[in-house]
Amino acid sequence: MHNPATPTPDEYWRALEPHVRGFSDERRVAVVLYREWAKGGPVDEAQLGRSLGLSTEGVRKLLNRDTLKHFIHSDREGRIIGFGGLATVRMNHRFQVDGRDLWTWCAWDSLFIPEILSRTARVASRDPEGGELVHLVVTPERIESVEPNQTVISFIRPDAQAFGTSATNVMAKFCHFIFFLASSSSGERWIAKNPGTFLYPFDDAFALAKRFNAHHFGPELALWAKARLDHHPACRV
Repeated sequence: MHNPATPTPDEYWRALEPHVRGFSDERRVAVVLYREWAKGGPVDEAQLGRSLGLSTEGVRKLLNRDTLKHFIHSDREGRIIGFGGLATVRMNHRFQVDGRDLWTWCAWDSLFIPEILSRTARVASRDPEGGELVHLVVTPERIESVEPNQTVISFIRPDAQAFGTSATNVMAKFCHFIFFLASSSSGERWIAKNPGTFLYPFDDAFALAKRFNAHHFGPELALWAKARLDHHPACRV
């Protein structure tokens, strides 16, 4: 039975959607940026420009739009080391793609980014309450495995103050409350210490991840999928 204190995925999405503005022509920039990271290492504007077929100045103008810049984290050299939940620097949630180690800002990022990359990810994340290591294999289509199998994920109710200013603010006020907990009992202890948080089973968390991707990247991901099928007809079912 649904706990009335826990929003359904539909209720949660209605609360979150106003704070995560959808992309327009920034979609392609965002998806290409994610995929450049999957090759390993920080990404600078010139590298991103080559991948997009744009000038460095054109890339800079796009990255300066509010829909992108509030989710970008750069190093002192101006290279992009974090964007929209993915990072090239060590964080709490290791996210391994094609044998390369990346990291995500929160546990939920590990569920929606594989679809953007069109890659399977191996995730390792430590339970913040009991210290147990949680392992997942997440494909673009599904959560393939979770160990321990009692693992749940914590969420926090979205707050307007968490979004629309900077990546650092998003991390501090949103991401740092979203973790994998190795058991329901561990999760219950953790949320008791963190007001506004609650637990979701993986089916609900993954449904939200798919909805987030459709909202932000749907048309661009459809184009990438079509291009993949055009180049590899054997992939058609």
